[in-house]
Amino acid sequence: MSAPQHPAADAFSEAELERLQALLDALPAPLEPLDVSMLDGYLCGVLLQPEAVPLNAWLPPILDSEGRPTPARVDDELLALLRRRHKELNVAIAGRQWFDPWIFELDEVDNPSETVLPWVAGFAHALDAHPALMRLPEEPLLEPLAAIYLHLDPDDLEDADALLEEIESLEPPVDLEEAVEGLVSAVLMLADVSRPVRPQAQKGAGRAGPARSRPKQTGRR
Repeated sequence: MSAPQHPAADAFSEAELERLQALLDALPAPLEPLDVSMLDGYLCGVLLQPEAVPLNAWLPPILDSEGRPTPARVDDELLALLRRRHKELNVAIAGRQWFDPWIFELDEVDNPSETVLPWVAGFAHALDAHPALMRLPEEPLLEPLAAIYLHLDPDDLEDADALLEEIESLEPPVDLEEAVEGLVSAVLMLADVSRPVRPQAQKGAGRAGPARSRPKQTGRR
């Protein structure tokens, strides 16, 4: 497993990511757990819900993508790693800070959309399992959702004419770095809709120091 594109000093190490994947792979059949890239996109979708999703609701769709009953007790090490990533992403999203999505370079693949597809699939899985975000007013969601879903096959977006129209207005990313930046920017834009920062929190953040600037947006056609 290659390391993510923008490793941070406090990021999961490659060994920790491999351990997490091994623990997921060790879940008993017929469970079909998410891989680490999919679960990262999934956790972002969970954390963008307008109301906090409890552990007992966000954990089962990670352990089995098909919604089958999951074990009553989950390995302590696996649960600790999942909680750790959930917390890291929550801190970043709540503070509107850059985070490093778990997106991995694939051998002999030059298409950015193909590389980020597992992460995007995990994000879509979250919105299927936890649909409250999609019940919010459609208009402010369209641009950031389009920046994420432009990596999917249009045939996978049924009954989503407005979203498909918005996707058509966007330029595909020219490389993997731009694709990753577009995903992070879209997540932070969605957070502005579903998890708006209270004025007092913004004022406090200003006293603590300037927030990191957002990544650039995916260009429009």
